[in-house]
Amino acid sequence: MKKIPDLPNINPEQLDLPALDKLAPQGDLSHPPRILMLYGSLRERSFSRFLTFEAARILEHFGAEVKIFDPLELPMAGAAPDTHPKVVELRALCLWSEGQVWCSPERHGAVTAVMKNQIDWIPLEQGALRPSQGRTLAVMQVCGGSQSFNVVNTLRLLGRWMRMFTIPNQSSVPMAYKEFDEEGRMRPSAYYDRVVDVMEELFKMTLLMRGRTDYLTDRYSERSERALRRINAQIDKL
Repeated sequence: MKKIPDLPNINPEQLDLPALDKLAPQGDLSHPPRILMLYGSLRERSFSRFLTFEAARILEHFGAEVKIFDPLELPMAGAAPDTHPKVVELRALCLWSEGQVWCSPERHGAVTAVMKNQIDWIPLEQGALRPSQGRTLAVMQVCGGSQSFNVVNTLRLLGRWMRMFTIPNQSSVPMAYKEFDEEGRMRPSAYYDRVVDVMEELFKMTLLMRGRTDYLTDRYSERSERALRRINAQIDKL
């Protein structure tokens, strides 16, 4: 690639020109889309867990392989080593996943400590791997009272920070105690229809992203940094 005169600060050797042919899927994609689901409550009658399982049934109907992480016994971030069994389980599931669903109750206008603690245990980098980068993400919340979007907005912010592709659609269920029966199944409603919409969109976006995330998350700044490190390493050997 020739150096562009109008962009004197760009290293042409590290600049990539995006093209459709570079978006061809890579790797074995014969397996079903892999979706990890996290919920933010330890209560026995947890509406965020009920909503998560309802969403999981929809995803499985579409053909996804779904795994739901149980946050019970996950220690507070920083209070136990990374070798704790629940931490190892959570991080392994993140690496396994191609898409994720985060669902939290609203507490004091924000996500719960249970939800945030799970996200805090997911590192941006784990060796040479990034457990969250490039995964698709859908966000949902349940409310005890009137509808709000505080939780889904916070989850979107966290998803962006974790370098995830958060889909545009989302689900917020107000007065959740009215929306689930005694068995924990969601009653027919416009809120249930919205959950179907969100899971349908997540499934579609995950299919589109699979096999392409390495290219989509490949950044000029990081390529330049790696190239500089290689040059410095060669100089150190002289």
